[in-house]
Amino acid sequence: MKLVPLADKIVVRQIPEDAKTPGGLVLPEGRRSWLQQGRVLAVGDGWLLADGSRTKLQVSEGDRVLFVGPGTEVVLDGESLLILSEEEVLAVMD
Repeated sequence: MKLVPLADKIVVRQIPEDAKTPGGLVLPEGRRSWLQQGRVLAVGDGWLLADGSRTKLQVSEGDRVLFVGPGTEVVLDGESLLILSEEEVLAVMD
């Protein structure tokens, strides 16, 4: 089954956060970063403007993104995915 987001929505596969620091210290659950990372699987076609054209989203399929917010979790073919608004994305990572 394919999930196609609408308007400014994107579908993201969350990348699990490391539980250790680069130095090897184990971080407790409450001290981990509030920022989350994920890989964009699908993007909507943007908002419909008054002239009939659509805005282009700044993220693309395959981008690795840094985002905040819980998003909306959906389970598709046994895999947990997030649907986010593009506004929840803070940065695209290289």
